[in-house]
Amino acid sequence: MSNPVYLALDVPRLREGIDLAKSVKGHVGGIKLGLEFFCAHGAHGVHMIGQLGLPIFLDLKLYDIPNTVAAAMQAIHVLEPSIVTVHASGGRAMLEDAKAAAGEHTKVVGVTMLTSMDDRDLERTGIQGSAHDHVMRLAELAHDSGLDGIVCSGQEVKAVHDRWKDGFFVVPGLRPAGSAAGDQKRVVTPRQARDDGASVLVIGRPISRADDPAQAARDIEATL
Repeated sequence: MSNPVYLALDVPRLREGIDLAKSVKGHVGGIKLGLEFFCAHGAHGVHMIGQLGLPIFLDLKLYDIPNTVAAAMQAIHVLEPSIVTVHASGGRAMLEDAKAAAGEHTKVVGVTMLTSMDDRDLERTGIQGSAHDHVMRLAELAHDSGLDGIVCSGQEVKAVHDRWKDGFFVVPGLRPAGSAAGDQKRVVTPRQARDDGASVLVIGRPISRADDPAQAARDIEATL
């Protein structure tokens, strides 16, 4: 992948999203469309963004019984996403069925732990151990279930990459040096994540809310 940066395009108005994607098209490797975008604009919105010619990452974080997740995966075949997310904590049967139902050219990656959470948040959900331990357990489950890779923070990607050499690793919650962390708790810079083995770098607000999104994207690209 020549440019691993995927712009997180979660905007309330479709026209705004299209214009933003067009403005940074030459400086990102793909577009990530999450729940906010999908709930607001549906398959039509995904199709419109897809017409720009960039790979589409559908960050839907599917989590349900295996049959339902498989049916949902089949339903989005027509959108031809390059990447789709499921929750790794959904269990082996769900993960296996999700991968089996995905399109031939779609990578299925398991979300391990949200980058807005830390060890204390994890404990409150009843899970013992550190965030690092939890991510490593779910990474092993994703690997054993046949997924292409996982989503994890930049703080864990090196350890996961060391164990899963040919895995596909998506790292969100990235902030360029000097940027505000916002609601993210486990952050690193795009360069550090890339050096540690990240395949895709998901970046949203540092680009989308910049005064000049295209220049912000160029500046990030230059650090890689």
